[in-house]
Amino acid sequence: MTTFQAVNSMGSRVAAFGHFLQRHKRALRNLQWLIVLVYAFLLIVPACLPLPDEKAHVFNNLTVVAQFAFWGIWWPFVLVSMPLLGRAWCGWLCPEGMLTEWASERGINKPIPKWIRWGGWPFVAFALTTIYGQLVSVYQYPLAVLLVLGGSTVGAMAIGYLYGREKRIWCRYMCPVNGVFNLLAKLAPWRFKVDEDAWRASHGKKVIPINCAPLVPLRHMQGAGACHMCGRCSGHRDAIELVARSPEEEVVKVEKGDGWQTALIVFGMMGLATGAFLWSSSPWLVALKQDIASWLIDRDIMWPLADNAPWWMLTHYPEVGDSFSWLDGALILAFIAAGAVVVGGGLWLALWLADRALPQRSAGSLNKLALGFIPAAGCGVFLGLTATTITLLKHEGMGTDWVNTVRFGLLALALAWSLRLVWRLSVQRGAGIIRSAAAQLVLAGGLLPFVAAWVYFFVIW
Repeated sequence: MTTFQAVNSMGSRVAAFGHFLQRHKRALRNLQWLIVLVYAFLLIVPACLPLPDEKAHVFNNLTVVAQFAFWGIWWPFVLVSMPLLGRAWCGWLCPEGMLTEWASERGINKPIPKWIRWGGWPFVAFALTTIYGQLVSVYQYPLAVLLVLGGSTVGAMAIGYLYGREKRIWCRYMCPVNGVFNLLAKLAPWRFKVDEDAWRASHGKKVIPINCAPLVPLRHMQGAGACHMCGRCSGHRDAIELVARSPEEEVVKVEKGDGWQTALIVFGMMGLATGAFLWSSSPWLVALKQDIASWLIDRDIMWPLADNAPWWMLTHYPEVGDSFSWLDGALILAFIAAGAVVVGGGLWLALWLADRALPQRSAGSLNKLALGFIPAAGCGVFLGLTATTITLLKHEGMGTDWVNTVRFGLLALALAWSLRLVWRLSVQRGAGIIRSAAAQLVLAGGLLPFVAAWVYFFVIW
């Protein structure tokens, strides 16, 4: 078989898989309902049970099972699936996506208001959910899981019932992880592609309408960021099929970026999220708390040291000796904000300087350059989430001596990929080797606080 024949054969198999998804959309829907049942069980039942003690393990306690399922496996590896499969999780398995579409099918079909279409929701929803999850210890306690994940699910169903018809309005605009998934899916090696000539040739023929639940404009779709990979549109007008592509195609050739995406990459996924993962291990935070507490006690100011906040505002589980004071809450917020400023601010400054060092600078050129850091940003969130996975594995008695080698190996690969993307974006702007190298050095310097944060987290602290 020649190289051309091999490529053509692979392309045929990829397209055939897209058509397979289209033919079996009912089976996919049934699979999503099964996931909804599992999700609801793991979400609700542990919240009704007593908190586990130190002797509880994954093989004898449902609450630990749910904790491991959500935070040890579910969320870290859903994240990994995005650059591998695109948003297949959203289209094939996500319980919230299924429930919001189901509610929309039975809803009142109001037009989508402008406030829902606001472009800042991906960043704001991610930031608020991340911060709030830390304040209520969402990784540790089932009531907090029910509040954060269950609250998101209720919001998804409410938005679905009110707006659109058979659509996933929540998923497209307001889901807390929509922005992160959108960015990571830009690296996927697959997408549904439109043949414009075939589309035009289909005019005048009888065509069965396609319900694209995440509201992707089918004829003009260019990438995989917004597509849920459900396959419903495969074969539509004999013009749409699943194709393989370079994982760098969308970032380098298609996507232009915007200010909110840049904010999510730089200040959200690389800044704020890093602070959220690191605060619980920081001796600096402990020392600062002790100094402030001493200062307050000397002046007989005691209310910030009280741990009387309700559990839904700050962590409050006195039965297991875990309750946050008002001072704890304030310091957690301050630490996360500091992470956004130091890590995110340092990288943004490097982007600003590099953008000015390169030719063809325009109003959106910095945002385009920031897309190169999607691999590093995604890796950072994955490393933070899997810290919980490793903690749970340690509790089960599994050896973890190999973990830091894998962690820093993944981080090195992600950083190398990001710098490769940035180099390609620099060359695309007409920069020669010297100016591209100068921009590369500046951006590598901007990554130092991000790298240092993970060294402190996994090695020093």
